[in-house]
Amino acid sequence: VGRGAIESILAGRQDGEGYRSLRDFCERVDLRLCNKRVIESLIAAGALDEMGDRAQLAAALDVTLAAAQLRQAERQVGQVTLFDDDPGVGAEREPAALPDVPPWTEAERLAREKEVLGFFISGHPLDRYREEVRLFSTRSTATLSTWSEHQVTAGVVVTSVTRRISRKSGAEYARLMLEDFQGTAEAIVFPEAWSKLSSIIVPDAALLLTGSYSSRDRGEDRAPFVIEDAQPLAELKPGGAIGLEVAWQAGQGPEHDTTRAFAALCAAHPGPAPVFVRWSDGNGMTARLRAQRVRVELDQPLLEELRQLVGSERVQLVRAK
Repeated sequence: VGRGAIESILAGRQDGEGYRSLRDFCERVDLRLCNKRVIESLIAAGALDEMGDRAQLAAALDVTLAAAQLRQAERQVGQVTLFDDDPGVGAEREPAALPDVPPWTEAERLAREKEVLGFFISGHPLDRYREEVRLFSTRSTATLSTWSEHQVTAGVVVTSVTRRISRKSGAEYARLMLEDFQGTAEAIVFPEAWSKLSSIIVPDAALLLTGSYSSRDRGEDRAPFVIEDAQPLAELKPGGAIGLEVAWQAGQGPEHDTTRAFAALCAAHPGPAPVFVRWSDGNGMTARLRAQRVRVELDQPLLEELRQLVGSERVQLVRAK
């Protein structure tokens, strides 16, 4: 958005008031400076959220702009209609109904924000995978360039993929830009791994990346992270990689009724996640037991009901293996 468009938007505000609707906005700004592309960017960035849902605003833009351009052209030549002899009347009209269209998905909304702003503003693609990132990541982008002799994992979003051709072998490999809650980092996928992972490692994918470092980069300030495997974060829960663990201590329950309620809740939410009970006698002896015939769906209703039943501090998600 250029300076001229910003000045036009500020000048269009009457007596310091905001715009009442998309139509009001389009009729009051200078459309020669604040054109369709500018308004699309404002919608995508969330700057016009007070006027309506972003998907609805985008769907209404063409018709609204056409009417506003005609209205501004009439004003410029001094032409008014029977009911529009006062320049301020337009601002008092009832806002036009916006089209009934489905809202953008979270992924689409965030992708558009990133496209126009260069960063996410209303959320982060990893927000829905916070538990997965916590449980499975051994590194964040803040430490991903620190050399290690051990294999490491990182839950990230792939923000860009640059395909390259190896001069030595002629095979294709890729360089990536990654992002998480801590920042950004770079990574590389060599030809052998890239031939297997190119359909998984794509822009905007939320992945658990597994990789290591070359021994020749030991001691380097920024060692390249070499990706060896990738798994969509969305597959971890359905695949049973995350389990439910409930902690019980001798002398504090569970009483018979609590045990039955716990079993009933698990039975009411069948799914792929294994169930563990971590038992303690209160004197340092513990045991972790895995239910043989019970698996659950890790949805929010189940977790909330279990926390109400046995206490929030006793219910947590864990790595199943």
